Amino acid sequence: MRVRARGLRELRAAPVVGVLAVAAVVLVPASGREIAGAGGAGAGPAAAHRAYVPRAAKAAPAAAECTPGNVAESLRPSSGGGAAVDRIKEKGQLVVGVDQNTYRWGYRNPHTGKLEGFDIDLARAIAEDILGPDAKVVFQAVPTNQRVPAVRKRTVDMVVRTMTINCARKEQVAFSTAYFQGGQQVLAPKGSKIEAFDGSLRGKRVCTAAGSTGESELAAQRHGARVLTVPNQLDCLVRLQLGEADAVVTDNALAAAQAAQDPTVELKGEPFTDEPYGVAMNKDDTDLVRRVNKVLDDYRGGGDGSDWMRAYRQWLEADLPGVSGPPSPEYSD
Repeated sequence: MRVRARGLRELRAAPVVGVLAVAAVVLVPASGREIAGAGGAGAGPAAAHRAYVPRAAKAAPAAAECTPGNVAESLRPSSGGGAAVDRIKEKGQLVVGVDQNTYRWGYRNPHTGKLEGFDIDLARAIAEDILGPDAKVVFQAVPTNQRVPAVRKRTVDMVVRTMTINCARKEQVAFSTAYFQGGQQVLAPKGSKIEAFDGSLRGKRVCTAAGSTGESELAAQRHGARVLTVPNQLDCLVRLQLGEADAVVTDNALAAAQAAQDPTVELKGEPFTDEPYGVAMNKDDTDLVRRVNKVLDDYRGGGDGSDWMRAYRQWLEADLPGVSGPPSPEYSD
């Protein structure tokens, strides 16, 4: 079942958190047993909780042609292991590509210096399932346009970074089931004459992140806009604030977080795409995909008391009100 976040235009003001800091590609510090290294949805009802019987990871079935109707399908969950899960256990740590500049999703708390957000909580839940309650996690900050290369080159074990599942990306990486549903939307100053993703963009400077689905949509139909690409979405907000861009095209979940940081901007029009977010992994790591899907199923389970709903209420509800639950999982086997 597909879901989409609603009420996104009813944004509430929130403290400004580092909105003028241009993103950097670094490894970020973590708390507890997490360590840092060096280098580089209106939603439907919550998915029913399921019990799983441990089993050996299955090989991936022959892939069906990817279409908009089955794009969010993934491998059925399993609590079993395999080559990828064993490799992570042998290392004794999980390396996760994340964002450190997206408020509410993956950002550094300026008061504590620690990474926080919806994606960060999910990454920790995956690490704890594989490595136990004292899990070590290396959070590696990865720019938008480096998410796929990081997974393919095994620079990271996975990417948990508001990454939209689409057919082009599924040719290069494997995805979990969807853990959030958003849509592309326009962000612009409140006094702007820009109305939506339409002809009101003509002649305007529109910013989007390189390698994002926003860039793909603008390549297909730019409505006469002049497109500016940057490494990370937060850079677009900075360009908007500096007067170097007139609007931003990005996922509405990210745009709502940016509007929470800067009350002078707002979402314009309505979402014009479906954007299911998934955890990205190497295509050869089918056992890891199944294990992550098992974690996600547990994370969604429990209705209003689920870990997913607790994370939503803590991180997203203030800026994305009205979401009643996560997207239901879809499986290809």
